[in-house]
Amino acid sequence: MNTRLKKLLLLTFLLVNQMASAQINVQPSDLPNELPDWALGGFVRIEDANPVLSPKADTEFKCPMRGKIVRWEESDVFNPASVTYNGKIVVLYRAEDNSGLGIAKRTSRIGLAYSKDGVKMHRMNKPVLYPANDEMKEYEWEGGCEDPRVVKVKDGTYLMTYTSWNRKTFRLCIASSMDLRHWTKHGPVFAKCYGGRFKDMSCKSASMVTKVVNGEQVLTKLNGKYFMFWGERHVHAATSDNMIDWTPVLDSKGNLTVIAQPRKGYFDSGLTECGPPALWTNKGIVLLYNGKNRSGVNGDQRLASGTYSAGQLLVDSLNPMKVIQRLDVPFFRPMMGFERKGQYSSGTVFLEGLTYFRNKWYLYYGCADSRVGVAVYNPNNKKGEAHKIPK
Repeated sequence: MNTRLKKLLLLTFLLVNQMASAQINVQPSDLPNELPDWALGGFVRIEDANPVLSPKADTEFKCPMRGKIVRWEESDVFNPASVTYNGKIVVLYRAEDNSGLGIAKRTSRIGLAYSKDGVKMHRMNKPVLYPANDEMKEYEWEGGCEDPRVVKVKDGTYLMTYTSWNRKTFRLCIASSMDLRHWTKHGPVFAKCYGGRFKDMSCKSASMVTKVVNGEQVLTKLNGKYFMFWGERHVHAATSDNMIDWTPVLDSKGNLTVIAQPRKGYFDSGLTECGPPALWTNKGIVLLYNGKNRSGVNGDQRLASGTYSAGQLLVDSLNPMKVIQRLDVPFFRPMMGFERKGQYSSGTVFLEGLTYFRNKWYLYYGCADSRVGVAVYNPNNKKGEAHKIPK
C-alpha cells in the first residue's frame, strides 16, 4: 500500500470518527423545541395585558409585628398561585414591602387578586397571609410568607403551601381556607414525620397532584394517598393521608428520593424547582418546574447565566418515582422586557399558578422577581406560541 493511499485511509477514518462523535455528543442547544403530545402548551402571552400585576405604593396595612403602617406591596409582587372560586380566577401572590434592600431582605406577605376573565385583575387592599403574633412567628418573622401554591379540594376547602422565612431557615408550610381570604396556618408540612427529623430542614416549593374532574381542577389521590412533588434544587416526593401532615418518600438508605435533578449543559443545570400543582392525565402526571441556568459550559450557553426558564416532566401515574420523559429545552422562557427588568435582571419566568378555566389553561408566573404575568394555552390549538430559542 503506497503512502498516499495510507494517508487517504487515515483521513477517512478520522473524519468518520469525528462525525460519529458529533452525532453522539448532541447538545441540548442543538435539539428542536417541539412539544410532545403529553406536554402542556404552547402558552401564549396575552398582548397588551402583561404584566397583570405590578407593585403598588398606595396600599397600606398595619403590620402586627412592627406595630405600624407599612406599604406591604410597594417594592415587588411576583410568584403567584392561582385557583378558581365562584366562577372567577383568584391569584394569590407574593408581595414585598420596602423594609430592606436586595433579594430576601424585605418582608413578604401574600396578597389576593381576582379576575372574571383571568386577565384583568381586581386587588384586595390588605394581605391575606402574613407574619403575626401567632404560633408561626418563629418561622415567619421577619422574612415573611413567600411563594404560594394553592389547590382546591372536592369539599370546597383550599390548601396553600408556602415558604416561611425567618432569615435563618426556609421551611415548607401549609394553610387552609374556605374562602381564600381567611387562612388557618398548620405549620411546617414535615413537622410530625419520622420523629421530627425533617422539621427544621430547609425546604420549599410544593406541587400537589391535581386532576380535572367535571371541568374543575381538584386535588386527587395516587395509590390511596395524596401526593406532592417538592424541592428547590432537586425534585423530591411526599405523601399524606390528611392533606396537612406530609411524609417525604425515602430510598432504601433512608435518604430523600430524587426524582429529577439538574443536568449539565441544559437550561435546568442549576436548579429543578417544582412549579404549580402537578396534573394527572391519561398519559401520566405532568409536572411543570422552574429551571435555573448555570454559567459557561455547565449551562445552556444560549441563555444568560442565572436565567429561570420552565420545563416539564412526565412521570408514571402508577409509579410517580419514575420519569417517563423530560423536555430538553424550556417550553417557556424570559422573552419580554418586564421578564428581564426587576430584582432579577438575568431574566425570570417563575411558574407557580396553573388553573383550568373555561376550557383553557391559565399560567401565572413571576417576572424578574418583580411583577406577575399570565399566558394561556388552548388545548384546541396545540401549536400556540413559538418558543424556539434563537442561536
